[in-house]
Amino acid sequence: MMNFIKEKDRIYLKDSNGKVVAEINFEKKDNLYNIYHTFVDESLRGQGIASMLVEQAVNYIKEKKGIVTASCSYVNKWLDKNR
Repeated sequence: MMNFIKEKDRIYLKDSNGKVVAEINFEKKDNLYNIYHTFVDESLRGQGIASMLVEQAVNYIKEKKGIVTASCSYVNKWLDKNR
Protein backbone atom coordinates (compact mmCIF):
# COMPACT_ATOMS: atom_id res chain seq x y z
CA MET A 1 0.00 0.00 0.00
CA MET A 2 1.37 3.37 -1.03
CA ASN A 3 0.99 6.18 1.49
CA PHE A 4 0.41 9.13 -0.81
CA ILE A 5 0.51 12.55 0.85
CA LYS A 6 -2.07 14.99 -0.51
CA GLU A 7 -1.73 18.76 -0.49
CA LYS A 8 -3.75 21.43 -2.25
CA ASP A 9 -1.49 21.48 -5.32
CA ARG A 10 0.39 18.18 -5.25
CA ILE A 11 0.32 14.53 -4.27
CA TYR A 12 3.57 12.79 -3.42
CA LEU A 13 5.29 9.78 -1.94
CA LYS A 14 8.29 9.76 0.41
CA ASP A 15 10.76 6.97 1.05
CA SER A 16 11.74 5.80 4.54
CA ASN A 17 14.34 8.60 4.74
CA GLY A 18 11.77 11.31 4.00
CA LYS A 19 12.97 11.93 0.44
CA VAL A 20 10.26 12.67 -2.15
CA VAL A 21 10.45 9.78 -4.63
CA ALA A 22 7.27 10.37 -6.63
CA GLU A 23 5.18 13.48 -7.17
CA ILE A 24 2.41 14.95 -9.27
CA ASN A 25 1.75 18.71 -9.37
CA PHE A 26 -1.33 20.63 -10.42
CA GLU A 27 -2.64 24.16 -10.30
CA LYS A 28 -6.17 25.43 -9.93
CA LYS A 29 -7.67 28.33 -11.84
CA ASP A 30 -11.37 28.81 -11.24
CA ASN A 31 -12.72 25.24 -11.45
CA LEU A 32 -10.00 23.94 -13.78
CA TYR A 33 -7.13 21.90 -12.39
CA ASN A 34 -4.15 21.65 -14.72
CA ILE A 35 -1.86 18.70 -13.99
CA TYR A 36 1.49 19.97 -15.23
CA HIS A 37 4.20 17.73 -13.79
CA THR A 38 4.74 14.08 -12.89
CA PHE A 39 7.94 12.68 -11.39
CA VAL A 40 8.92 9.16 -10.33
CA ASP A 41 12.39 8.39 -9.01
CA GLU A 42 14.43 6.04 -11.18
CA SER A 43 14.41 3.42 -8.39
CA LEU A 44 10.60 3.14 -8.63
CA ARG A 45 10.08 3.31 -12.39
CA GLY A 46 8.27 0.48 -14.12
CA GLN A 47 6.04 -0.27 -11.13
CA GLY A 48 2.99 1.75 -12.19
CA ILE A 49 3.64 4.54 -9.66
CA ALA A 50 3.07 7.33 -12.20
CA SER A 51 -0.28 5.82 -13.13
CA MET A 52 -1.23 5.60 -9.45
CA LEU A 53 -0.28 9.26 -8.99
CA VAL A 54 -2.48 10.34 -11.89
CA GLU A 55 -5.37 8.26 -10.59
CA GLN A 56 -4.95 9.82 -7.13
CA ALA A 57 -4.87 13.33 -8.63
CA VAL A 58 -7.91 12.76 -10.84
CA ASN A 59 -9.89 11.37 -7.89
CA TYR A 60 -8.80 14.30 -5.69
CA ILE A 61 -9.87 16.82 -8.34
CA LYS A 62 -13.22 15.07 -8.81
CA GLU A 63 -13.79 15.15 -5.02
CA LYS A 64 -13.27 18.92 -5.22
CA LYS A 65 -15.82 19.06 -8.07
CA GLY A 66 -13.08 20.30 -10.38
CA ILE A 67 -12.41 19.74 -14.06
CA VAL A 68 -9.23 17.86 -14.98
CA THR A 69 -6.92 19.30 -17.64
CA ALA A 70 -3.30 18.46 -18.29
CA SER A 71 -0.25 20.06 -19.84
CA CYS A 72 1.89 17.07 -18.84
CA SER A 73 2.29 14.69 -21.79
CA TYR A 74 2.24 11.56 -19.59
CA VAL A 75 -1.01 12.65 -17.96
CA ASN A 76 -2.60 13.38 -21.34
CA LYS A 77 -1.73 9.87 -22.52
CA TRP A 78 -3.11 8.41 -19.29
CA LEU A 79 -6.34 10.37 -19.62
CA ASP A 80 -6.78 9.21 -23.23
CA LYS A 81 -6.50 5.57 -22.13
CA ASN A 82 -8.50 5.78 -18.90
CA ARG A 83 -11.40 8.16 -19.43
